[in-house]
Amino acid sequence: MKKARFYILMLVAVTLLQSACTKRFLDLDPQDTPSEAVYFTKPEHFKAAANDFYNKMIGFRPVDGSSIYNWEDKGSDIIDGGYGWPVALNASDIYWNNPYKYLRGNNILIEKAREYNGNAADITKYVAAAYFFRAWHHFFLLKRFGGVPIDTIVVDINSPELYGPRNSRYEVVKQILSDLDVAIAGLPLEAAIAAADKGQVSQQAAKAFKARVLLYEGTYEKYVGNTTDGDGVSTGAGSKGVSSANIPAYLTQAASLAADVMSYPDYKLFNDLDSLSYYYLFVLEDNLSNPKGLTKANNKEFILSSKYDYSLLQGNANLTHTGAGAPTRKLADMYTCKDGLPPSASPLFKGYAKMRDEYENRDYRMLGMVGIPGNRYWGFSSAFGANYTLANYIDLFNWPSSIKPYYPDLYNNSNTGYSNRKWSSEHPNRNDYQESYDYPQIRLAEVYLIYAEAKCELGNGSISDADLNLSVNKVRERAGVAPLTNALIAQHPGLTMLGEIRRERTIELQNENTRFTDLFRWGIAEANLNQPAEGVVIQYNGQPTEFATAVNPNNNLPIYRASVFPYGVNPANGALKLFAPPTAPMTRKNYLTSIPQDQIGINHALVQNPGY
Repeated sequence: MKKARFYILMLVAVTLLQSACTKRFLDLDPQDTPSEAVYFTKPEHFKAAANDFYNKMIGFRPVDGSSIYNWEDKGSDIIDGGYGWPVALNASDIYWNNPYKYLRGNNILIEKAREYNGNAADITKYVAAAYFFRAWHHFFLLKRFGGVPIDTIVVDINSPELYGPRNSRYEVVKQILSDLDVAIAGLPLEAAIAAADKGQVSQQAAKAFKARVLLYEGTYEKYVGNTTDGDGVSTGAGSKGVSSANIPAYLTQAASLAADVMSYPDYKLFNDLDSLSYYYLFVLEDNLSNPKGLTKANNKEFILSSKYDYSLLQGNANLTHTGAGAPTRKLADMYTCKDGLPPSASPLFKGYAKMRDEYENRDYRMLGMVGIPGNRYWGFSSAFGANYTLANYIDLFNWPSSIKPYYPDLYNNSNTGYSNRKWSSEHPNRNDYQESYDYPQIRLAEVYLIYAEAKCELGNGSISDADLNLSVNKVRERAGVAPLTNALIAQHPGLTMLGEIRRERTIELQNENTRFTDLFRWGIAEANLNQPAEGVVIQYNGQPTEFATAVNPNNNLPIYRASVFPYGVNPANGALKLFAPPTAPMTRKNYLTSIPQDQIGINHALVQNPGY
């Protein structure tokens, strides 16, 4: 029997799906709350209810206590460093409560559709959206907790399902995939969505999301297996439904669905702003948000996104100043040179003696996402320690003397010396918390990377050049990087094809809530997260670098203050060591978060995850 969970008890008395205006992204509470009995009688009722589902995806704007800062890559090995994983029992967890609250809304719409007396075709896409979001929230729960109680019915306070045990991860995945099949069958193609409804979930978005789920679970089962399952009796959710046949089947389907989405002409990589297209993709708003006067209408890369608007619904997060954290030495070294080789292997790499040297001949994503010392940046306020931030097309501006070049200040041991510019606005008419660009939930670049990774996994680490050209090389082309080929890998024994595809995924999707879960599903989190993070290089070829000796001309203070870096410099590479090893190391148990104690206290059939 399908299981629900106790939090629903607090919701069964009142469940009202917020109505939405013609703009889907308006997060407005209805002034009057119609009862379920009188509400779902017209197609527009189903549409309004379905429109509210979009407001429940975690994006920039806080929803029910959520925070975008919990869902980037901060605290991982590539952003900020530190140790950002769960180590203790959670007394309570809004990221358990909220998805189950949202699932109830999905289930009500699905149930009311069965009772609907009108033309079923008039509500098909709204019902399909409910199935899509039911899969969406179950997948969120799966990644965070592993196996959870499946919730597919509308319960009341007397329903025995409220007190049932957890389903295994394998049962949850089966339910997710089943719901997505229903969604795919009922959702319209992107081209068939009316202009007034653009932003609603399409059939292609459901296929892309299903490919994401399949890749995640196929690799999780391949590399992690049942090591986080528990026995389902004393710990965990157990392994009911596990099958070794899942792995090739899931990976094959992931590649097939990705290929299907890639074939549609409705989407294309955003590449309209030359070498800085990747940067502007994430801050595209109106014609003042970029030097070419483009708007969101020019972005065909986002397959599904959380929509914001300066007049109607602002992002309400301090994105420009706090939105992305600081890249670590590890992330900086992941950006290849233009020849497609890592800095350690490329003859194009200029070294670290001068602060600007390592930015020469590098991936455009590095040049767009990381503040380059000595550059001037245009923006609405200060974010880089200088007077202004964030300008790219320098020749378009007649720089006033008040706009100083950017230089990092290494004034505390959490400062890596790198500044992350993702989500940082250049809009002249924005203040903090007013940024209103869209948050990408699914974008085409990820679909290319899903295809490449799935094909390489199916090939036991091998993939054809033709498949690389269909997928990951499109992403590299936008980044100004040479194609990934089998010849390139063969010529450099230190590289592996799967490793390069994973590296591409890491830098392309950085700060889009993938790094932790990628390390988990690859089974390599312990090896990558237990190493202290490092910052810029202070010693190179036996000599101090410019970082170690220079004065910031904006404040006449030394850029590097050795006294605030108690762990010193790594003698192997001359980089600043930012932290000591973790006092609570990453272990296999940390791949999953603990089940909230308040839920276990209410429903004794819930069993805690292993190790907690």
